[in-house]
Amino acid sequence: MNRRRPDGIDPVARSRARRRALQAVYAWQMSGSSARDVIGQFAHEQAKEQADLEYFEDLVRGVEANVQSLDDALKPFLDRDIEQVDAIERAALRIAAYELRMRPDVPYRVVINEAIESVKRFGAEHGHTYVNGVLDHAAADWRAVEVKAPRPR
Repeated sequence: MNRRRPDGIDPVARSRARRRALQAVYAWQMSGSSARDVIGQFAHEQAKEQADLEYFEDLVRGVEANVQSLDDALKPFLDRDIEQVDAIERAALRIAAYELRMRPDVPYRVVINEAIESVKRFGAEHGHTYVNGVLDHAAADWRAVEVKAPRPR
């Protein structure tokens, strides 16, 4: 069955790429290794699971390259320093911030939903509610026009 949308994107493979990116960014945060090393560690699993490898790499490299600006952008929406945020939640917030700020081709609702689902799967019991609140406020600021636009029926 072909899951690809007319624009060629396979949403299931993208979801898998985001889940793997969450794990890779988490590993990168914890180990201090380079994104290149972490991508290498996860590439084999990516191939087996038929994830969007290109998107996975973009997310991981994008977070590494922009971590300071992403953290600075998130700061007004956090109730604590970014380093005090649970590591899984921090990884999800950084990935979502990257997508919201650098990937306008991805609808903000998709970014937020994917982050929430990833944190539900890998994070603390109520971590997803924190991530949801932060990203709702961030999206309202960073993608105000898109957030305020009427939803298609």
